[in-house]
Amino acid sequence: MSRKIWLDGTIVDEADAKVSVFDHGLLYGDGIFEGIRFYHGRVFRLRAHIERLFLSAKAIMLKMPWSIEEVMQSTIETIRANDLKDGYVRLVVTRGVGDLGLNPFLCPTPSMFIIASGISLYPDELYDVGLEVVTCATRRPTPGSLSPQVKSLNYLNNIMAKVEAMKAGAKEGLMLNEQGYVAECTGDNVFILKNGEVITPPVSDGSLDGITRGVIFELCKNLGVSIREASLTRYDIYTCDEAFLTGTAAEVIAMIQLDDREIGNGKPGELTLQLIQAFRELIRSEGDAI
Repeated sequence: MSRKIWLDGTIVDEADAKVSVFDHGLLYGDGIFEGIRFYHGRVFRLRAHIERLFLSAKAIMLKMPWSIEEVMQSTIETIRANDLKDGYVRLVVTRGVGDLGLNPFLCPTPSMFIIASGISLYPDELYDVGLEVVTCATRRPTPGSLSPQVKSLNYLNNIMAKVEAMKAGAKEGLMLNEQGYVAECTGDNVFILKNGEVITPPVSDGSLDGITRGVIFELCKNLGVSIREASLTRYDIYTCDEAFLTGTAAEVIAMIQLDDREIGNGKPGELTLQLIQAFRELIRSEGDAI
């Protein structure tokens, strides 16, 4: 069955979902996106994702011609049109059609498309055994270049780091900022457990303030586990008791090795497994109905 795509207010067949070669999203990566998961007929943290989409739009001076409520409804409509109960939905907003110059103000009308499909970021078995990670030479851009909170269409930085990791035989790569502190992985936030305390880098060190990252703060509070933000180095990860990654697509997954250094006992830690279970219980009970 052909996938149905929401394109500028209309549900169309996948083959008919086309954008202009003069769209600035294609020409310059001039646009924004959000990825959202849905489980058991419910969209998880839909409003939080759409509100973040609008904040990204504001940051790059892209005026959204839709309201938050309209975009939320269009997201659900797209999932429903594809008769899906579990999966991933991607919203992409481009600056729209312009000319071959950089001037964004020559793009009068933004364009948006929404894709609902399945996704599997990592093989299922890795959620049982954990991920081996390597540090990438590619650094995260400085916040002075572009805030890491803007989910822009230019992901070449992350892609080059992903290439490094895969060439090194790892499924994921750790990215540092220009000062050498841990920022994030190519698509996930990073957490460690040290002496009973969960620590994650502050967003000022170059990481996205992820939706799933925020869920971990909630779950730790519910479990009575101390959690805080602090700058981390690779040494902190090498010597921690447990480590795990979070992201919309990745959910929660253990990091068991970094740069050939075994983390803890080289297996997913007890708290990491608790958080994975708590997250799975949460997604079964929360969300906007499809």
